[in-house]
Amino acid sequence: MIQHALYSVPNRATGYCTDDVARGFIVALGHLRLAGNDRLAHRLAGTYLAYLQHAQMENGLFHNFMDYDRRWADDCGTQDCCGRAIWALGYGVSASPSQSWRRVCAALLDRVLASSPLPESLVYLRSRAYAALGLSYAYAASKDERYAEALRQLTGAMLAQYESCATADWPWFEETMTYDNARLPEAMIRSGAVLGEPSYHAAGLTALRFYERVTVENGVFVPIGNDGWYRRGGPRARYGQQPLEACAMVDAQLAAFDLTGEIAHFAGAELALEWYYGKNSRGIVMVAGGGCYDGLEKDAVNYNMGAESTLALLAAAYALAARRGRVLRAVR
Repeated sequence: MIQHALYSVPNRATGYCTDDVARGFIVALGHLRLAGNDRLAHRLAGTYLAYLQHAQMENGLFHNFMDYDRRWADDCGTQDCCGRAIWALGYGVSASPSQSWRRVCAALLDRVLASSPLPESLVYLRSRAYAALGLSYAYAASKDERYAEALRQLTGAMLAQYESCATADWPWFEETMTYDNARLPEAMIRSGAVLGEPSYHAAGLTALRFYERVTVENGVFVPIGNDGWYRRGGPRARYGQQPLEACAMVDAQLAAFDLTGEIAHFAGAELALEWYYGKNSRGIVMVAGGGCYDGLEKDAVNYNMGAESTLALLAAAYALAARRGRVLRAVR
């Protein structure tokens, strides 16, 4: 899976990265859960898991960037990269179709946990959120207390940051909303649900409601753009909208739906998915030929189709498809 593309053509000069392979593993497993024994998805998932195994270093962390000639281009990946790898492995413990894959995912997670406490290895908020998502899935599937303890450490640190920043008019984790924002409340909701810690998921639900008020305008999801972000008390950036924001909102709303059973959260997830299909602030369909454009700007569209963008689209669509049966039963 090549990182970037020139329009829809993979740009091999950009090589590979663990960030996207981790996302790809989650997407391939999501497809397998919906479609059953799909040979292509099975082959891709196995390839992505092998890459994650190869990317892990002796200290339990991960390389990120690999050149097209398969040589590592870094000494160690970013904290976000390591968090996403943990997320993918935890999801693999829960959703892999074979016992051997689940064992591999668990072994790689064990190496992570044996290195150093995760709050020390991952000091950034989103890195912690990604890892917490993975550990939530792993603990729900295995009930391994090591996962629970690491999850409590991470989510406890996130809750402390939330409580130090949140006020009545700004119930959020930090002074500036930047990227992948909805992953923060999602991690709190999923962690609180699996650990039975109401303080975690209560904070997550409150933050999600606030984020929804900020980003839903007249029935349209308008994510925070990267052209300036949204600093507390300042103007919010409306453009430089990224596909991963819609996927994060889908997953956060589905986490809230899973916890509460409230159909409004499923509707919020559907609204975020519709961002890809033209229900956005410019009315532009971001999907073409099975891929997704890289960004929505005020006066233009970034027509490149990098791996992150298309994986965000697929992950969001699969996550919603997996819940539709439950929703149909609930409304009958």
